[in-house]
Amino acid sequence: MSKLFYTTHEVKEILGLGSLRTAQARVQALNEELKKQGYWTERGKIPIAFFHEKYPYIEKLNQE
Repeated sequence: MSKLFYTTHEVKEILGLGSLRTAQARVQALNEELKKQGYWTERGKIPIAFFHEKYPYIEKLNQE
């Protein structure tokens, strides 16, 4: 089974952010957008597919 979510730690790494708090704010904002569209969300995680819709120029993490 392939991985479905990025954690805030992974978002921090992917975006090269200086603080975990900034990554948490990004994940929270993306999750709020999903909630407005009627989706359930997981705190501290963001669906990989949705993340890459918003950041199409960033490559996916190598997930094995």
